[in-house]
Amino acid sequence: MTAPNSNQRRACWAARDVFWKCLDDSQDDATACEKFRTDFEANCPAQWVKYFVKRRDFLKYKEKIETKGYESSEQSSKL
Repeated sequence: MTAPNSNQRRACWAARDVFWKCLDDSQDDATACEKFRTDFEANCPAQWVKYFVKRRDFLKYKEKIETKGYESSEQSSKL
């Protein structure tokens, strides 16, 4: 696999941003954003898709921790 050129990278990032915006607008309803995910996967190398999906999951988790705080599994089992 060759590295994407600058136009391909821009197209990938734009497709990723549109897909993420759709997910944000639809409260992470993947079925509502299927077309955007298809475009995202078509415009980005598979390794990048995998990385960006993991990155989004991490960023959402981090946001949750920062806003709601950390709850250990011991605390949740006591409830």
